[in-house]
Amino acid sequence: VQLVESGGGSVQAGGSLRLSCVASGYTSCMGWFRQAPGKEREGVANIGSDGSTYYTDPVKGRFTISRDGAKNTLYLEMNSLKPEDTAMYYCAADSCFRMRASFPRIGTMASRYWGQGTQVTVSS
Repeated sequence: VQLVESGGGSVQAGGSLRLSCVASGYTSCMGWFRQAPGKEREGVANIGSDGSTYYTDPVKGRFTISRDGAKNTLYLEMNSLKPEDTAMYYCAADSCFRMRASFPRIGTMASRYWGQGTQVTVSS
């Protein structure tokens, strides 16, 4: 499965961005991860084919994950952005069993399919 992200950019605090990720194939779960400089990659949100969603606590109420099954496309709507949201954002795909095993950490059951990443920068 190949994944291609788009939609990153630079915004001021309080602003919004929408990330997209197009997948070349189907997996039961798709998700977004992020990695800030000097920090480990961490899970942001994921969504199953049944519509179930997981969010990491810092983004709850601000970010919304969705997917269009017909288009094999994943979205992340990010509102009320904060400087601490600045990171490279990665799209990932795999089974929900693997993706949620250690969420939001990436454990030994890391997702097998990753995009190249898209940069999100939030200035204060």
